[in-house]
Amino acid sequence: MDFEIAIIDNNSLARLGLESLLEEIIPGVTIRTFGSFAELVDDTPDMFAHYFVSTQIYLEHTTFFLQKKYQTVVLCNADTQTQLSGVLSLNINQDEQHLAKSILKLHQLGHGKGHPGMPHPHIHPQFPVQNELSMREIEVLSLVTRGYINKEIADKLNISLTTVITHRKNITEKLGIKSVPGLTIYAVMRGYVEADSI
Repeated sequence: MDFEIAIIDNNSLARLGLESLLEEIIPGVTIRTFGSFAELVDDTPDMFAHYFVSTQIYLEHTTFFLQKKYQTVVLCNADTQTQLSGVLSLNINQDEQHLAKSILKLHQLGHGKGHPGMPHPHIHPQFPVQNELSMREIEVLSLVTRGYINKEIADKLNISLTTVITHRKNITEKLGIKSVPGLTIYAVMRGYVEADSI
């Protein structure tokens, strides 16, 4: 099943950044970007599984997005997030790791309420069906997703720094995932870590 996501934001940098992040943590998804609500309407506005929309555009076109309440994610900052109670929102003023975690929580929230959540990353070929990681690699992956640096991982597992680096290289090669947010999504979807622990 193909998923298409729309990003509607008049800020080009925000659109491109979110598009890049979503492509990395949800491989295989089709992402379309729009600089205004009018651009979305001129296209095919009702075909998207999800809409990531700036606060300003959301507030100007609330009627449209309320009809798609569980498909819409409002892009906001910490100040405006509290004003959007009852609306799925994403604080875009976070680092990449926390953004990935927030997107994952939105995914779980959508599926938990019986509404279409974010597409499952593990159904894409980039996330192998068979467990290709060794137990030690899973331990290293778990610590990486919790924010530990190589030296801390080495100390925690009583292995050398070189061994940690080798395990991380093997994990990246086996999974084809290079970024920590991508590894985090993989680890949570596989049950290696709980979303609340990262």
